[in-house]
Amino acid sequence: MKPLYEKNAPDCECEELHTDVLEQKKQTMPDQNTLYDLSDFFKIFGDSTRMSILFAIDGEPLCVCDIAELLGMTKSAVSHQLKILRQSDLITYRKSGKNVFYSLADDHVRDIIEKALEHIKE
Repeated sequence: MKPLYEKNAPDCECEELHTDVLEQKKQTMPDQNTLYDLSDFFKIFGDSTRMSILFAIDGEPLCVCDIAELLGMTKSAVSHQLKILRQSDLITYRKSGKNVFYSLADDHVRDIIEKALEHIKE
């Protein structure tokens, strides 16, 4: 894995602003509310327990009992994390009798995880 920063990265020594590029960037930058929402979205992925749950339910839906057993957690702890993932629209569920089966909400969630994995494995 690459370091997050280089200790000896060069600083820019120019004094000139690139106004044409800056104007273009100003027009395409998301507004502050959108950036805030995006930051909150990625905070959900910043928890290893939630990431484990997302991997567990990818492909084959699982119930809380199965997830808890697979991850060595209590059902209560899993349920708490599932609630956060549901509120973020990252997972969905379906009821089957007394069981509730959880799965990824859509392929976008899988794509985000796959891209992140691809990036850290570079």
